[in-house]
Amino acid sequence: MDAALSFLTTRMRTVREVEDKLDDLQYGEADVLATVERLKELSLLNDEAYAQEFVRSRLATKPVSRQKLYLDLRAHKLPEEIIRSVLDELPRETEADNAREVAKKYWRQMGALEEPVRRERVLRRLTSRGFSAEASLAAIREAAEEED
Repeated sequence: MDAALSFLTTRMRTVREVEDKLDDLQYGEADVLATVERLKELSLLNDEAYAQEFVRSRLATKPVSRQKLYLDLRAHKLPEEIIRSVLDELPRETEADNAREVAKKYWRQMGALEEPVRRERVLRRLTSRGFSAEASLAAIREAAEEED
């Protein structure tokens, strides 16, 4: 239990992350399961709360797509049903709003470039954040129109 608690002191963790850490520390299966159950009872381990906080925090610091959030949550080894549930809570407009925000930022930053190069580079930035080509192109078009 002490190893799990010290692992949780730096930041929130998922059930799977705690299980993996305890496995790495050579704890037995029964000890790992008992510890995880006790941490859940104490509300120190909650995958749904973790996922909600992760999404809230990520969107507050760096606008990304649903796809990117999905991949990030999967990387934290969260159960599929929790990931889907948390992402379904996001308003549908969030995706387009985030794409527009990113497009405007990079459109301004790359103002010295020729327009075709500028469009291509902004598009690359958007797609690297997981936005679809359709959402990216619409956001770029809007950023360009606002500048004119």
